[in-house]
Amino acid sequence: MYLAGERAIEQAEAMVTAERDKAIADIRAQLAEPGADACEDCSEEIPKERRAAMPSARRCATCETRRERAAKRGW
Repeated sequence: MYLAGERAIEQAEAMVTAERDKAIADIRAQLAEPGADACEDCSEEIPKERRAAMPSARRCATCETRRERAAKRGW
């Protein structure tokens, strides 16, 4: 017989697993989409080398680096 606390823990774990699985599926879907020819942030052309290395790229390397640094800082 399960205690209410154990059941709550199992439900919480199931919710975390479902959220993680959805996040992974969303990222996989995004990576499967074609990238852009021009950066979404600065509108400059994304170099063909970057598009070849990262076909799903939506930003140039400079803007992507800036975005990742801002995300680390919580902006």
